[in-house]
Amino acid sequence: MSENKKREPWEEIVIRVLKKNEVRLVSHVPDNVLSRLIRLIEEDPYFTVISPAREEEAIGIVAGAYMAGTRGIVLMQTSGFATVVNALASLACPYQIPIVMMVSERGTLGEFQLGQSIVCRTMRPVLVSLGMEHFAIQDIDQVEFVADGMISQAFTTQSPATIILSPLLTKRKV
Repeated sequence: MSENKKREPWEEIVIRVLKKNEVRLVSHVPDNVLSRLIRLIEEDPYFTVISPAREEEAIGIVAGAYMAGTRGIVLMQTSGFATVVNALASLACPYQIPIVMMVSERGTLGEFQLGQSIVCRTMRPVLVSLGMEHFAIQDIDQVEFVADGMISQAFTTQSPATIILSPLLTKRKV
């Protein structure tokens, strides 16, 4: 790509991919790293947005919507992942509900909060233990391919999946 061409921001690519995959419901707990994506989604009449008090509630909302015929996604940061493990292990995984989670990664690359670092170190091993497909997007050139592939695969195989947004992509400042 020419240096003179302006790149489409990762958030806009995600929105395009969600629409391509007919993901209409977005459930999220507010997150600074995801704030622009959340704002763009909230402004777009294509999406229904629900902001529960806790991340595990978001899992339940998206699971219920899927059973009613609506595709959804859960947006959260790494620390929120620590609260959803029971909902994934007792609902999404055994009942093959394609819960797609998009997680802004904290706990690495200069993180200042120990709790964030501990959850970050445990997130991938927990996903592996649950048999959940997951991938960390580190570069803008990976966003469309990975997000589209993960979302499509989750709904085709009826399996939960996690898209991790690395700070290398989001440029989150610590």
